[in-house]
Amino acid sequence: MNSYKDLDIYKMALDLFYQVHPASLILPKYELYELGSQLRRSSDSVLSNIVEGYGRKRYKAEFIRFLVFSHASCLETKAHLEKINHLYGGLIPDNLKWINEYDILGAKIFTFIKYVEDNWKT
Repeated sequence: MNSYKDLDIYKMALDLFYQVHPASLILPKYELYELGSQLRRSSDSVLSNIVEGYGRKRYKAEFIRFLVFSHASCLETKAHLEKINHLYGGLIPDNLKWINEYDILGAKIFTFIKYVEDNWKT
């Protein structure tokens, strides 16, 4: 692994961010800076914490800490998507798919955290 870009969790988080961000902009105007903004920020945080943690990979505990932040942001993003689904139903067509994909991503991040804990050499 030469870069954070080689990590499957990074690739999946980036792809989901690129899908979710523009979709959040079709929420009703009064939600753009409320729930829409929270969704955009948490989705970005999943990705950004993977990158920042990788930048600190020399320090195993720091890397794990940022991966845990990423996992928490993944759960937050899923919760925002669930709220949008409840409040606005089919307004965002792929919303239910993204809830499932963030669930899968969260599991992958959790598995990677366990891998780093058990196998990472510093």
